[in-house]
Amino acid sequence: MAGKFCVSLTAGTDDPDRATVAFVVANAAVACDQEAVVFLSTEAVRLAVSGAADAVAEEGFAPLKDLIANFAAAGGTIFVCSPCFKKRQLDAASLVPGAVIVGGAKLVEFMAGGCPSVSY
Repeated sequence: MAGKFCVSLTAGTDDPDRATVAFVVANAAVACDQEAVVFLSTEAVRLAVSGAADAVAEEGFAPLKDLIANFAAAGGTIFVCSPCFKKRQLDAASLVPGAVIVGGAKLVEFMAGGCPSVSY
């Protein structure tokens, strides 16, 4: 049975380096057979919208759009903070694959039994 791992991300295209590294770590977690979640809050919720990460490509890393897509394809889940998403008036119909809009209780439920976490 896989363990759990959570990556919390508050930066989006406003800080491409942090956003990229967060998804690199998240991909490593699913590759290590962890039930992995990326929790997007504040500005990071913008990354949950299709096309938002398309222009982000930090030197030495895969493009952010590919990291996000690979994470979802490998079974990772992207939790998107509901109040943060609504505050920015983003379109819930254009979420990237693997993304789901959730309240804080869903994150707490995922982590409550004990779950390593890193924050970016």
